[in-house]
Amino acid sequence: MTTEIGKPAPDFTMDCDDGPVRLGDYRGKTLVLYFYPKDDTSGCTSQAKGFRDAMAAYRAAGVEILGVSKDSAASHAKFRAKHDLPFRLGSDPEGAACEAYGVWKEKSMYGRKYMGIERSTFLIDGTGMVRAEWRKVKVTGHAEAVLKAAQTL
Repeated sequence: MTTEIGKPAPDFTMDCDDGPVRLGDYRGKTLVLYFYPKDDTSGCTSQAKGFRDAMAAYRAAGVEILGVSKDSAASHAKFRAKHDLPFRLGSDPEGAACEAYGVWKEKSMYGRKYMGIERSTFLIDGTGMVRAEWRKVKVTGHAEAVLKAAQTL
C-alpha cells in the first residue's frame, strides 16, 4: 500500500510514550506525519531538531507534528527528553504504519542490502487527505520546506 496526493491518508493506531495515538486524533487539524529510521542517530536527531526549532511557526500555522519509527515508546521518551522535542513520537514496532505509507523499503549501505524506513514526510489536512509528500528526504532545509507547504493549506 502507499499514499496518493488528494486521497485519504491511511489510518493508523500506535503507542507514544504518553499514550495511544491515531490518525483520527488529528481530525480538524493539519498534520505533518514524518517517518524516520531510528531514535538518536545523527540524521534523525538533526531532522527532529529542525522540526523542534520551527515549532513556534508550525503552531502559529495550526499544524501538529508526529514522528514515527519502529523504536519503542520508551526509546521515544528518552529521545524526546534528551533533545527537548515538543511533539509526539509514535512507535510502530510491527511496521503496520510503515507499510501503509509505503516507507518500508530495501536500502543499501556499503554494498549490504537490508530493509528499513525510508525517511519520508506526509502533509495531511484536517479532513484526513494527503496534500503533499516528500520521499527520500534530505534533512537540511526539510522542516522549512514542509512548513511552507503547510502554510498554504
